[in-house]
Amino acid sequence: MKKTLAELAEMIDATVSGDGNVVIEGVAGIREAQEGQLTFLANPKYERYLETTRASAVVLSPGDREAGERSGRPLLVASNPYGAFARIMELFAGPRAVVERGVHPSAVISPSAELGRDVAIGACAIIMDRAIVGDRVVIHPGVYVGPGVTIGADTVLCPNATIKSSSVLGERVIVHSGTVVGSDGFGFASEGGEHRKIPQIGNVVVEDDVEIGANVCIDRATTGTTRIARGTKIDNLVQIAHNVVVGEDSIVVAQVGISGSTEIGSGVVIAGQAGLAGHIRVGDGAVVAAQSGVTRDVPPNERVSGYPARKHSQAKRLLACVAKLPDLIRKVGELERRLASVEEKEDR
Repeated sequence: MKKTLAELAEMIDATVSGDGNVVIEGVAGIREAQEGQLTFLANPKYERYLETTRASAVVLSPGDREAGERSGRPLLVASNPYGAFARIMELFAGPRAVVERGVHPSAVISPSAELGRDVAIGACAIIMDRAIVGDRVVIHPGVYVGPGVTIGADTVLCPNATIKSSSVLGERVIVHSGTVVGSDGFGFASEGGEHRKIPQIGNVVVEDDVEIGANVCIDRATTGTTRIARGTKIDNLVQIAHNVVVGEDSIVVAQVGISGSTEIGSGVVIAGQAGLAGHIRVGDGAVVAAQSGVTRDVPPNERVSGYPARKHSQAKRLLACVAKLPDLIRKVGELERRLASVEEKEDR
């Protein structure tokens, strides 16, 4: 496929700076791009590569336009360069591989399960009693779909995903390999020195257009529902405990752990390896920085970091103070020695 820069600009509602007749045949990162390819600049630390990239054109923001023009390359100026580049990538990637529809002979499907139109069910997949599989659902090899599960239209379950009993997946959901939806919540009552398991009789509801990465665990509710709302994207290796609610269009990055009954608002970003205590609320639009330990409620639109998590501006000041501690300890030691010397002279 070949497109001129002007044609691409029209497709993504961007502005051309420079020669709009430049022909683009592919896309690549700013360091590895070659002639004929389009690249992008979304992070300031990559600005230095504008001078050395071999790309024929660059997608960038209005704020980076001056630096881009100094490089002498044609530009596509977009308010969200990363999003614009993603749309162009979809164009050059072309249509996805066609999935062969039908049921593999080795798949095991309960007679009471309901299958929609044009489904694709791979080798050794298991679909249990009363499960409902919507139209055009793709179930890859080795997937387990438990009793009473409902799967909405156009959902894709990647190899070896596990969807346990009574879970509900909406439409256009993607569940990657190794993920378990509907595992038992971690509930035990201590009695007489023993830990008695509390039955987990709730379920998990994953709403439309959610994507769940590989090796994620989403626990069923003790009672009621653990809910992942529409449009949320979850990275690999995330643990979401029982009765958690994650709001619409939130982002949960790799290795995050969210404890039971915590409520995450809409448009929230939880960065990698953050840990959230149970029974707290993270407000709409909040950002939890990487490796934060959140022990109390986070107000809407607040940015927090550190452990325990606090306002990011305050956490940065504390870190700056901690960095000065070695010098402070050294100075205090010197003062103590000088004071001891003065006291010793006075005693004489």
